[in-house]
Formats: sequence, structure tokens, C-alpha cells
Amino acid sequence: MSELARSDRRVSELTELVGEPQNLVSYHLRELRDAGLVSSRRSSFDGRDMYYRADLDRCGELFRAVGSALQPGLGLAEAPSSARGSRPQPRVLFLCTGNSARSQMAEALLEHRSDHTIQARSAGSHPKALHPNAVRVMAELGIDISGQTVKHLDRFAGTRFDHVITLCDRVREVCPQFPGRPAHAHWSTPDPAAEGATDDETYPAFERTAEDLQTRVGHLIRRLSASEGGIAHAH
Repeated sequence: MSELARSDRRVSELTELVGEPQNLVSYHLRELRDAGLVSSRRSSFDGRDMYYRADLDRCGELFRAVGSALQPGLGLAEAPSSARGSRPQPRVLFLCTGNSARSQMAEALLEHRSDHTIQARSAGSHPKALHPNAVRVMAELGIDISGQTVKHLDRFAGTRFDHVITLCDRVREVCPQFPGRPAHAHWSTPDPAAEGATDDETYPAFERTAEDLQTRVGHLIRRLSASEGGIAHAH
């Protein structure tokens, strides 16, 4: 669960990370999935693979419920944020294939929800035009990305980041090394533009993607707040 809290993982990766046989890891993943603590989706890069992710909202609900059941005073509350002082801003890079939707949305959400206390950038391995539904769904959330430009990941080849997050199963396989050995994580996120033939048909998928990214970005901000000790909490 600790590994899944950091990044979406395949069974083979979890087997290596926890040092247990694959059949045992698969058994526990099934138990966790049946309990609603873990979900899975088939890789869009290699259909033989499954990516597993932790439902951190559900985990948080259960921890709070257990604390309150034992003693009302144990209900978990979010700690107040501390002042930033002169601490440098964390830098996060989001990558997908086209840099036309998912990574652009994640970049905008992270900067907006952290009150710009985190620097976010995005790029793609095969950039294409910004998708109008990405602009539309962000506008519904009060965020204007219409002026954003698409960028190739080579543009950031010499740039130092603290965290690099891939959102596309395909780009994860070709993600280059970045200077400074940033922490890597993967959010296995389906391409909303592939969910239909027209913009009207794909828009519900963009709404689901935006909702999912809001949840993930909120948890990322809290993780960075805990580790960096001074950035704003998600709002």
C-alpha cells in the first residue's frame, strides 16, 4: 500500500519492490481490490499488463473512522501549514504523449490548487495541438489554459525537477532521465480524447479525467507539504 500510495504499479514491479512471490502479491491485491482500497486498469501501452492504484480517499475515510471509533479525539485532522520562508518551490513535471490534455490539465490543477507555491510544467513525447475539451473542462473549474503551449519533453532535458510524473502508459516506457535524479511516479490515466469520435462524445471522459486528476493532485500537494514542510495545502 505504501508503494501504491506513491505511484501506480504493475504486479511485477510490486513483486520486486516488496520482495515477495508474485502469487502472494496477486492474492493480496485481490483482497485489497475486493475491500475497495485498490483499483486496477489495463495498460493502454501493453494490454497484458494491469496497473494498480491505491484509493487514498477511501483509506483516509477508514483511518478517520477507526480513530473516531476508538476515541473521538483521535479523528484525524489535517495539520496546519507552516510558513514557506525562503524554502525553494518544489518543481514538478507532468508527461504524456501529446501534451494536449492530461499533462496540461495536471499542470494547471497543481499550480492553481497549491496557490502557485509549486512550480508545475508539462510536456509530451509526440506533442499535438491543445485539445478544446481540455480548455473547456478546465474553464468549468475556473482555470484558463487557453494560452498554454504544447511542448516536447526534449525541451526540459537539461532542467532539474524534484518530481517527474507520467500520466500515459506509453510515455512511461520512453521517459528519459532528468538531471538531479528526481522522484518518479506514474499515474495510469486513460486518454480522454480516445473515448469517442467527436468533441461532444469525448467531453464526459474529459470530465472524469479532470475529477481524477483533482483527487491525485490534492494528495500530491499534501505529500509535498509533509515532505517539504511549508507549501500550501490543497484547496
